Amino acid sequence: MPEVKIVAETGRKTGSRASGRLRHEGRVPGVIYGHGIAPISVAVDARELRHALSSDAGLNALLSLEVDGTSHLTMARVLQRHPVRHTLVHVDFQIVRRDEVMSVEVPLHLVGEAEAVHRGDGVVDQQLHALTVNATPDRIPHTVEVDISALEVGTTIRVGDIRLPSGVSTDVDPEAAVVVGQPPQAAAEAEAIEAVTAEAAATEGAVGEAAEGAERAEAGSAEAGSDEGGAGESGEA
Repeated sequence: MPEVKIVAETGRKTGSRASGRLRHEGRVPGVIYGHGIAPISVAVDARELRHALSSDAGLNALLSLEVDGTSHLTMARVLQRHPVRHTLVHVDFQIVRRDEVMSVEVPLHLVGEAEAVHRGDGVVDQQLHALTVNATPDRIPHTVEVDISALEVGTTIRVGDIRLPSGVSTDVDPEAAVVVGQPPQAAAEAEAIEAVTAEAAATEGAVGEAAEGAERAEAGSAEAGSDEGGAGESGEA
């Protein structure tokens, strides 16, 4: 993966006011750290950074930061954004080496057509949209493709079914579901309604039986009371 070169200025003042002035001037404050160096406070051009992070590599882009004549190979690991405008307000750049294995999140991209699911009026339900992978910086894929052409209603594509590129691995549970061929929505709704109706009928039946039992018990008590009353009258006569 080729790196993107960006000039990083040092000597910036810290603090919210100083950072605000930098952002107003079109620059983003940040810090470079890692591999035993003391953290370096820097500022980079906001437009250049946005362009670098908008490439196919996305947030996993390799950034070669030129700092006072020294080049640092980095990746943007922590991005802070404005809560309303969503613009970048601060970036942490981590120094990396080309021979070290890193853990990063990579988007999952569905390819192919799930014709069997569509023929059955089913739904392709993607439950996992990104996968954490382990790879050296030059082997980190932009995306990981998931072929859904063999997906059918009632079947599942799991993490263990994904074919990862050479030199790329993952520690995610291989049984974790990525894509599920869900049954038709109408059928699912009908089954849900049927289940609710059956449950309501069972509840109503139980209530009815309880009410009938109570009525029989009450009737029995009334009859017993009547018999006792009649017996008392006969004795008095």
